[in-house]
Amino acid sequence: MASFRRAVQLNPDAASWSAGSSLSDEDTKLIDRFHRQFPDGPTRLLQLDDVAKDLGIKAVYLKDESTRFGLPSFKILGASWGTFRAITQKLHLPLDADLSLVKDALAPNPIPLFAASEGNHGRAVARMGSLLGVPAEIHVPSDMPPETRKRLEEEGAKVVVNISGYDEAMDTAREACAASNGLLVQDYSFDDYKEIPQWIVEGYMTMLREVDVQLNGAEANLVISPVGVGSFAQAVVSHYKRSGCEKTAVMTVEPDTAACLYKSLRAKEPIPVQTYSTIMAGLDCATLSPIAWPLLKSGVDASLTVSDFESHQASQYLKSQNVSAGPCGAAPLAALRRLTEEDKANLGLGKDSVVVLLCTEGVRGYRTPMDVSMDNPVALTQALVRIDSSNPALGSVPGPGETDIARYIGSWLEHRDIEAHWIEPTKGRPSIVGVVRGSGGGKSLMFNGHIDTVTTLGYDDDPLGGEIKDGKLYGRGADDMKCGVAAAMSALAAAKGQALRGDVIFTGVADEEATSIGTEQVLEAGWRADGAVVNEPTGEEIIHAHKGFVWLEVDIHGLASHGSLPTVGIDAITRAGHFLVELDRYSEKLSQGFDDPLLAPSVHASTIKGGEEESSYPALCTVVVERRTIAGESVESVRQEFQTILGNLSKSVKDFRYDLRVTFSRSPFNIEPEHPFAALVGEVTSQVLGRKTKFSKGPYWTDCALLADKDIPVLLWGPTGDGLHAKEEWVEIASIERVAKGLGIIAQKFCS
Repeated sequence: MASFRRAVQLNPDAASWSAGSSLSDEDTKLIDRFHRQFPDGPTRLLQLDDVAKDLGIKAVYLKDESTRFGLPSFKILGASWGTFRAITQKLHLPLDADLSLVKDALAPNPIPLFAASEGNHGRAVARMGSLLGVPAEIHVPSDMPPETRKRLEEEGAKVVVNISGYDEAMDTAREACAASNGLLVQDYSFDDYKEIPQWIVEGYMTMLREVDVQLNGAEANLVISPVGVGSFAQAVVSHYKRSGCEKTAVMTVEPDTAACLYKSLRAKEPIPVQTYSTIMAGLDCATLSPIAWPLLKSGVDASLTVSDFESHQASQYLKSQNVSAGPCGAAPLAALRRLTEEDKANLGLGKDSVVVLLCTEGVRGYRTPMDVSMDNPVALTQALVRIDSSNPALGSVPGPGETDIARYIGSWLEHRDIEAHWIEPTKGRPSIVGVVRGSGGGKSLMFNGHIDTVTTLGYDDDPLGGEIKDGKLYGRGADDMKCGVAAAMSALAAAKGQALRGDVIFTGVADEEATSIGTEQVLEAGWRADGAVVNEPTGEEIIHAHKGFVWLEVDIHGLASHGSLPTVGIDAITRAGHFLVELDRYSEKLSQGFDDPLLAPSVHASTIKGGEEESSYPALCTVVVERRTIAGESVESVRQEFQTILGNLSKSVKDFRYDLRVTFSRSPFNIEPEHPFAALVGEVTSQVLGRKTKFSKGPYWTDCALLADKDIPVLLWGPTGDGLHAKEEWVEIASIERVAKGLGIIAQKFCS
């Protein structure tokens, strides 16, 4: 278990709170009569004796909703009653009308049904459309798996794929419904749309009355309910906190990465949250239903979150017990298993306690999630290496980019209740920011690391293996620079226990291997710090200065003509040769006066392109040039140097014409070792390494320069390894541990 995972949130006042009576006896008879029209009857309640024994309690029961009225989820209970109530009201039909009567009444003027869904709710609405002979249109998020979409279509629904997530799908469903004068069947309330969500909640309560009967006189001490938008949990609170029946405690569970109820309860007001992809798709909700909030705020005794991996493990266990449970349905078991002895005591659970788990969905396909519980930086490096985050702008086959690794890091942060921010101005190229807030008045520290790698193509062994052998961890990105990212994340988590005054900030950024849009976008979003450490692999040396670069394009112009007409044509490529000769002389001149040529400014021709076919004089030859810069040089000074070279050629070479463009540039970076921040980092790293840390300069470029451009004192320090961009890459595991320890001490000293 992680050292700093999100704690269980308790509400002692809920034990004495009553929800009143939301349904009369007549209401419940009508709903139960209505649901008896559907096939199969009540779902089963089964005992999990091994779970109860492990927890030291009397009994654990599981309400199995893996098949309800022929569908793999409880959702049909609410969707059916909500649809029925709305249509009977619209058509002025009695509430004891049979479905066949409602279908006949709709035949002359069918009312189309609309909904937004992650899957099960939409399928239930579509089933009602089919039963009543009316069209159903389901709006879904962009990341819905094709198999789930297929199931909706098999129910006869028209599926509209939204460009973004669930909340946006709900907006488009509302708009489409209004345009078609249809009926929106949604368990989320807004504005004056409250009746149907409330009816859906009432429909869900059929399940809870079944549980009461199936317990055969036993009383549940704790009921655990999953939470999406909150409507099902609203039903659970309404039932178990009704007048005269307040003895049962209600605990809710959400994904770590979609904790809208948990965070709202903590804030004491409903707040929207940033969600990340979760296998618990039905719980991937950013906002709570407004009509659910008042009951949940007062009636939920405990709220917690679980990781996708914990939900997956619970699903696998239930499978071994012949229970078909998807991740949402297994979440209550995962929640129960994660309770500590202190948590159980706070909830009053003991040897005579009875717990009911509400398993809301059957098994479905999903990608097996990775564990986010590890704090050890070596294990974390392994996990990161096993995620392909190769840059889509590089390689002959574009990589998948940073989305999967950013989601993993976001999940890892949320699991520890670390404030997380998703930054994605460029679609598909996210960066992730984690923050451990200080108590105030201290300096802030940023750890920066890029989460992309170069291509995995050409790697000798398994580039995503993360194998450890002879004290080294292998794989693409092991050294460059998932080891540094892992060390920074580990230090960030450790900062939670250090009672610091200043903030510790982690920025996992996209695209450093190409044009560094990630750090640029993090800075554009306003993130700043009083000091920063970029954790690129430095062999545990401190890099306090490195080069910048300027990319230029030089167009050399000729005159196109037939190859047989030398008196007409002007050869742009041969004219470019004069420029290349001067570029070579310029390169030699730049290196003069420097003892180490790697630290000298430099220039080279990167690519050259010209001509159209063999029998024509080329009208254009373009030379792309990279000029590496050192402190004191600027884009303008470099441009002027090239302008001088080209200007002289235009005077000395016949028909030499050109255009010069700067296409991209990055600044050099430098901080003196005597700077107070540099001195502190040097002192700490020397202590950790057991020797005086060497300060060096680097010939390459890193994101340090972007941070320095914003007046953030910054240094480069990271683990020891080898094989950057090569066919085999590795990092020393002992070095990862030292760097993680050093970063933790730097945070403790700088931010306190």
